[in-house]
This record gives sequence, structure tokens and C-alpha cells, in this order.
Amino acid sequence: MDEWTSRNLKYTLIDGPGAFAIDFAGMDFSDGDLKNMASKFAAAAVEMGKIEAGEIKNPDEKRKVTHFSDRATYVNSTLFATVEAFVEDVHSGAVLSAAGKRFTAVVINGIGGSALGPQLMQFAMNGPYWNELSDAKRRNYLKIYFLDNTDSSEFSDLAAVMDPASTLHVVISKSGGTQETKNNMIAMENLYRQNGLDFARFAVAITMKGSELDRKARDAQWLRVFEMAESIGGRTSETSIVGHLPAALTGIDFREFLNGACRMDEWTRIADPMKNPAALLSAMWYIAGKGKGDRNMVIVPYSDRLVLLSRYLQQLVMESLGKALDLDGKVVHQGLSVFGNKGGTDAHAFIQQLNDGRDDFFVTFIEILKDSARYSISGDVAMGDYLHGFLEGLSEALRGKKRQVIRIQVEKLGAAELGMLIALYERAVAMYAEYIHINAFHQPGVQAYKLAAKGVLALREELISKLAGKSLTSGTAEEIAELAGLGDRTVAVQGWLDKASCNGGRVRRTFDARRGAWIYTIK
Repeated sequence: MDEWTSRNLKYTLIDGPGAFAIDFAGMDFSDGDLKNMASKFAAAAVEMGKIEAGEIKNPDEKRKVTHFSDRATYVNSTLFATVEAFVEDVHSGAVLSAAGKRFTAVVINGIGGSALGPQLMQFAMNGPYWNELSDAKRRNYLKIYFLDNTDSSEFSDLAAVMDPASTLHVVISKSGGTQETKNNMIAMENLYRQNGLDFARFAVAITMKGSELDRKARDAQWLRVFEMAESIGGRTSETSIVGHLPAALTGIDFREFLNGACRMDEWTRIADPMKNPAALLSAMWYIAGKGKGDRNMVIVPYSDRLVLLSRYLQQLVMESLGKALDLDGKVVHQGLSVFGNKGGTDAHAFIQQLNDGRDDFFVTFIEILKDSARYSISGDVAMGDYLHGFLEGLSEALRGKKRQVIRIQVEKLGAAELGMLIALYERAVAMYAEYIHINAFHQPGVQAYKLAAKGVLALREELISKLAGKSLTSGTAEEIAELAGLGDRTVAVQGWLDKASCNGGRVRRTFDARRGAWIYTIK
């Protein structure tokens, strides 16, 4: 037996009943490297046990972390049954819109994990053209759209195709105060009002009990209010109510998805790290990046339907692991950068650099063995065979350049398999966080940008206030900032002047070529 075959046999873990395999042979590590991690493996196992036992594992926010344990009991919960009953009422027409129409579409209004998980699920299970299928081909399940930013173009694009009278709205915000989600909700309320409709009669909330959104939805008597747990973060919420309702409204078997996630949870609880795929996956990240994230994580699924996986993992990995301080308050600036595409498109996008450029990454290939259909190209060689050939060829080429490769192989892409993939990465992220001694379950950097944004918005109000009453003001941004007593914020003032000048109202601008600057006129 050759050395490469022997290494593959040694470092490939397989779950036969789940038809799921993960191969670490292409990574640059030795048995000695794994032995050196023995204490980290043991400590991480203890801490994972604490998570599932319900101890506080998000000390900054004094919260438990329950996404692993909650999904094991969710299918037998009252909440699960309530969601299924509501979806059946919508699907059967027992619940109609306030306009007396059957619901034919749903808008998911959320950001981060409240959108990325449901988007990944929809694309993976129902494909990119779900909304273009006939009602019969969708089995009368709903078309689905997403609002996941405070961008007017996104809202306008949706409004252009949406029939308000037959569209259900699911607003997802744990705190209830997420500004991007709130902005879309307010804009949608205004749109419905303009159409003579009461948005509340078309709306469903998923939020924490007692939140701003919870109070609003109950006071206005929205169609339904579903409670989400405080102990489940947005980026780990796909196996909760956050993932359930959007999936079920489009006919996806969420119970099967949970079965797959729970199956992976059982596998990744194995005490022996050499038999535990999450322990080894996180160890590969640690060894490759020298415990500091010195290599980028490249995610390449050989399936068009998994093209959103890299975006989903960007949030899961980078928001969880990108931290300035460790659990002791020491400055560490940890993190793992994630990017990706899909195979074989990647060969015409960024593989040139991976093959010949900087050796600052490791790549994970994810292959779905079963073709959705066999399209013959030449003789008995089908389209999917070429895709497999491209994967094998690229993997071999990268290894020939001593570039590091992990391979995941799944028999088919169904709800259970997607559940296994998500659960694997969730556990690997949590274990890696223990290796580097950081809190994976808070996001202080996100909070910092929100606070900074509030400051910039406050500047806008201050600028307007200080210029109020002036009949005509004209000058450069620097001159106007000085006039308003905001000279130390000239750059930010110019940003608001630029924004205002392009959106109607009191501000106009012309370019003065002699001065090489915009001249703003405020009427």
C-alpha cells in the first residue's frame, strides 16, 4: 500500500449510516502534532460538556449556550407543534390574509443569522428558481423573499414583484431592536398603509419574550408571535424556530434537518478525538494556522446549491472567533478568515492564486456524490462525472504544490445532510474557541460598530439643527462644518452632505474644478 493511500485510510472518518465522510490526509500535520494537542482536546471536551449541561458559557453576557442541547428536544416541544400547525393552516388556506386571499409568498425580514441560515437552507433544498415554479410544482407552498439589509434598492426590488395582499411577513429579531430589521419593518408598514392594508394582519414575529418587537407585535395583534430563546445566538440559530418557520413555509422537512444535526452531535460527542470529526477539524485549523489563524479558510462546495455555504460560514466562524481579548482579558487578536466559491466555477475565479500564489490558506472541498440528474455528455460520461473529475484534478494539483486540503464527502444533498454539515461546523467552532481560550458566543466588535453608527447618525441631527434657520448657506464641506461648529468632524459632515445632495431636499452640490472640491448649497 502506498503512503498516500495509507494516510487516507488513517485520517478519514466515516459515518456509514449517514453516508458522511471527512478526510484530513491532505493537511500538513503529524501524529506528534496531534499528541501535542492532547491537553487541548481534553479541556475542550470538558467545556463542551459544560455547554450542554447548561452552565454559563457566554460570561460577558451571562448567558447559557443551548443550540446543541435545545435541538435534541425541539421536535417534541409545544413550539415545534405550534409552528407546524400554523404552517399547515397557511398551506391549506385555513389562515387567509386580511385581504381575503391565500398567502402565496413570504418575506423573511432579518439580518445576520436570522437571514443567512434560512437563505442557505432555501437555496440548498429548493434551489435558485423556487419562486419561478408554478403553484402546482411548489405544491402550493410559499414563494420566499428576504430583506436582510437597510438598503433601499433591496426594498424597492422586492416591492416591484410583491403582491402585498397575498404576502406573509416574518420579522426576526431576538432583541427586537435590530435597526436594519426595524427599518425594513417600518418601510413595509408604510407600504401596506399606502395600499390601504394593515401590516399587522400580515405579520408574524420571531423574537425574545418581552422584547421591543414582542411588545409591538402583541399590542398590534399580529397574526402570530413565536418566542426564541435568549440562549441561542443568531449565527447558531438555524436549528431553532429561526430556521424552522421559513423552511416549513416552503415545504422543507425541518424534522429531517434536525435529525441530521442531532446525528452529527452524537458523532462529535465521541470522547476519542481521533474518532471525533469536530475535534480533528478544529485541530486542523489550529495546527495549520499555528493557533493564531495564520491561514485563510477556503470553502469550496462542489454543488451549486451550496454556493451560500461560504457566506454562512463566514458569519459562524469569523463572528465567533474574531476576538481582540481572550477569556482572561489578554489582547490576542484571534480569528480565522473565510472565503469561498463553488467548484468548478472556482477554477475560473480564484484557484489560480491558490495553486500558484501565496501559500496562506487551507481549502475544504465538499462533494455531493449523487447527481440530481444524469445528463450524458459523451457515452456514459455525464455532466456530474466532469465535476468529480475537476475536483479530483484540482485536489491533486494543490497537493502537488504542497497546498493543504480537507475533503468532505456526502452521498446526497438533503435536509439531514445539511443538518450534519451545519452541526459539524458549529461544534468545530466551539472547540477551536476552547483551544485559543476565547468567548465564541459574543460579538463586541459588532456592538462597537453599532455604537459608532449611532454617533454618526447623531452628527447628522446636530448638523441639521445648527444649520436650521439659515436662509442660504454655500461653501465647501470644511467651510460648512466650521460654520456649524463641527470643524473637527469635517470628513463625516462631508459624507452627510454628499448623501443629502443626491437624495433631494435642501442640499445641492456642484463641482468647482478650480478648487478641486464640491461646493454645497443648503437652501
